Amino acid sequence: MGIKEIIRNQNARDDRSREHTVRGKYGMAASAVEEATEAGAQVLRDGGNAADAVIAIQLALAAVEGMNTGIGASGFITYYDAGRDETKVINAHTVAPEATEPDLFLNQENEVPPFIKRSTRAEAVGIPGIMKGMETLHDKWGTMPLERLIDPAIRLAEEPYRVDSLWEKTIKMMHYRLHDEAKKVFMPKGVPLVEGDSVTQKDLAKTLKIIQEHGFSAVYEGEIAEAITDTVRANNGLVTSEDLRNYRVSIDEPLRGSYRDYEFAFPAPPNGGGFAVAQLLKILEPFNISQYGVNSWEKYFILTEALRLTLADKSTYIADPEFKEMPIEGLLSDAYIAERRKQIRLWKRNKDISYGDPWKYQDGEPNSLVHSEPAEEGNETTHFTAVDRWGNVAACTSSIERMFGSGIMVPGYGFLLNNDLTDFNPHPGRVNEPDSGKHAVSSKTPLIAFHGGKPFLTLGSPGGSTIVSSVLQVLLHVLDYEMDLNEAIAVPRIFSSVNDPVQLEVELDDEVKKKLSAMGYDLNVKTLRIGDVQAILIDQENGILYGAADRTRPGLAIGLLEPPAGG
Repeated sequence: MGIKEIIRNQNARDDRSREHTVRGKYGMAASAVEEATEAGAQVLRDGGNAADAVIAIQLALAAVEGMNTGIGASGFITYYDAGRDETKVINAHTVAPEATEPDLFLNQENEVPPFIKRSTRAEAVGIPGIMKGMETLHDKWGTMPLERLIDPAIRLAEEPYRVDSLWEKTIKMMHYRLHDEAKKVFMPKGVPLVEGDSVTQKDLAKTLKIIQEHGFSAVYEGEIAEAITDTVRANNGLVTSEDLRNYRVSIDEPLRGSYRDYEFAFPAPPNGGGFAVAQLLKILEPFNISQYGVNSWEKYFILTEALRLTLADKSTYIADPEFKEMPIEGLLSDAYIAERRKQIRLWKRNKDISYGDPWKYQDGEPNSLVHSEPAEEGNETTHFTAVDRWGNVAACTSSIERMFGSGIMVPGYGFLLNNDLTDFNPHPGRVNEPDSGKHAVSSKTPLIAFHGGKPFLTLGSPGGSTIVSSVLQVLLHVLDYEMDLNEAIAVPRIFSSVNDPVQLEVELDDEVKKKLSAMGYDLNVKTLRIGDVQAILIDQENGILYGAADRTRPGLAIGLLEPPAGG
């Protein structure tokens, strides 16, 4: 399996498409919504870099994918600085308000209410981080003025925008999450918007203009911050003006992983997605998975068992490192991985998979908190990425957690508040329990892959806990099966946690479903796509970029074949 063969198999046809892999030479952008990708691509055409492009995309998505991200979102940004040859991760994840306590979600009977109830209340709203993350990205690596980067978003909000299939599908599925203010945007006069309708978001345009004039800090101090806290207070939530004012992002070293002769940079804990993909790759490496067909039951069986092992470890050990010591060294050690790998019994479902004991392979004090199943992470998010002519790479996954977040829109400002605190396990005493100033564990996985020390591939996906599975499978399709990028994304995907039903995409071969069912797996066939991967592959030798956007959303990859403005 070689990098030259992977590049040779890229079947790029032009410079923009959602149907196949596209080619670029002077830059590439990809996101889940065409207009947002175009905003980022235009920044690259005008001479901006990858950081500038990702900022423009995030701001545009606030207008065209506000049900999944926006001003009230949080996330992680992985950035490769070509000039310094270094990779950093901006942790712009939600922090729990100061007033948060471990029993946050317990009712008067000390019971945990159903997810729909606790996730659509203001008590689920965490301190939003993505605007502070974009400010940090802009300050450290950006080159264009914010006024220029936010212009496309303002136009998309204040001018009539043609509703796409993503809006229609999301409103149809999740309209019950919307509070009254949000219904004015997504269900005007009580009628759900459908594809082809037009929507104008004057309140959101006003908010974006405030940010344009006063900077991202306006979300944390000033008019927008006051509107957020007023809204949260009116709905009995916890976020205060002091919480917003004191919020800080961090610029972290990435968690490193490897697979064959590739290396990876992931967000580190409190992000759990990076750890999970890193451990899965180490578990799978000796299986030589490409000996089985890309659509074979053997491949899907091995993935299912590996996912069960890793997600058991993730829910047991991964937490905010400021609150709990974690055995990351042990979890990723060769000896521990070998021990875990032995539990994959070819070809028999393991009924007894649980978490392991990585503390045997690392010094430290095992935490005393009780193991539990993972928190119910939101199944929607968004991922976007850009590469510029200088070789800088930016990858961001951002989210308001569930579709429509908390369902609470800030009156007069046109954006939704997140329900990020439901990423905590609602039961006190768990490693990922709520607490004041704490990050919940997230599965967001914006990664950069390296070959020979240089960036080779960047990708990510939405999907809550299924992000790990989507990212892993596309990586294997490219690195092991040497597939064209677009086709690697299009292969039907699978997801499995420890004991829950195995999720399968409906397009998966019927023989695979029959075989897995016969082996004792409880199957849950999904009519909707698992994840929504956006990816860029970099041919360092020939200076060519390849991009692809998952076909399930109205996304697009756009490559630049002509030099940007000014050469």
